[in-house]
Amino acid sequence: MKARVFSGVQPSGNLHIGNYLGALKSWAKIQYDYESIYCIVDLHAVTVYQPPAELRAKILETAALFLAAGIDAKHSSIVVQSSVHAHAELAWLLTCVTPVGWLERMTQYKAKAQAQETVGDGLLQYPVLMAADILLYQAAIVPVGEDQAQHLELTRDIAQRFNSIYGETFVVPATHLPAVGAKVMGLDEPDKKMSKSAAGSMHAVALLDPLDQVKKKIMRATTDSNPAVDFETMGPGVRNLLGIFQAFSEWPDGQVRQQFAGMRYGDLKKQVAEMVMAHLEPFQKRYNEIVSEEGYLASILKQGCERVSPIADSTVELVKERMGLYTNR
Repeated sequence: MKARVFSGVQPSGNLHIGNYLGALKSWAKIQYDYESIYCIVDLHAVTVYQPPAELRAKILETAALFLAAGIDAKHSSIVVQSSVHAHAELAWLLTCVTPVGWLERMTQYKAKAQAQETVGDGLLQYPVLMAADILLYQAAIVPVGEDQAQHLELTRDIAQRFNSIYGETFVVPATHLPAVGAKVMGLDEPDKKMSKSAAGSMHAVALLDPLDQVKKKIMRATTDSNPAVDFETMGPGVRNLLGIFQAFSEWPDGQVRQQFAGMRYGDLKKQVAEMVMAHLEPFQKRYNEIVSEEGYLASILKQGCERVSPIADSTVELVKERMGLYTNR
C-alpha cells in the first residue's frame, strides 16, 4: 500500500513561477509514487480578509492551475479545504491539546503579527489548522518549502503530544521529505523569496501573465555590477536568473556554466525569458482549455471531496472516540 502524500496552496494572490517550480511541478512528478492529496487551503486564506467573490474565483483558478501543471485528477485528489468539514473540526480538537506557547514562538506568526494593527486569532491558530490538514489524512509525506518547515515540525509535536495523551492515533509525518523544487527569488529583490502578495509589479512572473509581460519583467530583473556572468563573483540576482533557467530547462550544472559563462546580462535575460515563455505558453493553453469546459472544474472538485471525505471522517471519529466525545459509531 502506497504512503499518503498531502500538500496545499492558498487561493490568494497570483500563483507564480516560484509556486510552479517549487511546488506544482514537483507534485506532478511524485504523484504516482504515493496516494496523493493536493489541497486548495481556502480556510488558511481567510486568516486575513479576502473579498468573497474574488476568493471564490481564485479557488477555481487554483484548481485549474493544478490541472494545467500536470496533476492527474484520475489518480490524485484535488480538494477544496472548506468543502471537507472535518478540516475545521479536527483543527478545534487539536487546538485543545496545543500549548499557546508553541504557537506564539512560530516565526511566521511573529512576523505577520508585527505587520498588523489587529491580529485575528486565526493567525495564531494557522499552524494548528495546517497540522489538522496533514493529520486528518494520516499523511506520511508532506512536501513543503523551507518556510513551512517550522510548521511541519509543530505538526509532528502536536501528533506526538496527542498520541502520548490519548494513545496511538495519528501517523507522525516524516521530516525527510521528497525534495521540493527550485527556490525562486523576487526579480526586483533577489534576496527575498518570490511572493504572491508582494506589491511590486516587477517582483514576480505570474503563471497567467501575458507572454509580453513575462519578457518585460525578466528583462528588468535586478542583476549586479558585473558586466557579464561570472560564476565566481555573481550576485543573487544573476544567480536567481540562472536558477530559473536551470529549473525550467533541467540542464545539469556543467551545461549551464558552459552556456552562460561570460555572457552579457542582456543576452542572459533574453535566454531566460525565452525559456520561461516556452514553458508558459503551452501551460496557459492547457489552463484556458480547462476553464473553458463548463462544469469540468466543479466535477473535479466534487470528485476530490467525495474521494477523501471517508478518510477524513474516519480520522475525526477516531479522535472523538479517543477523547471521550460522543460519536455515532
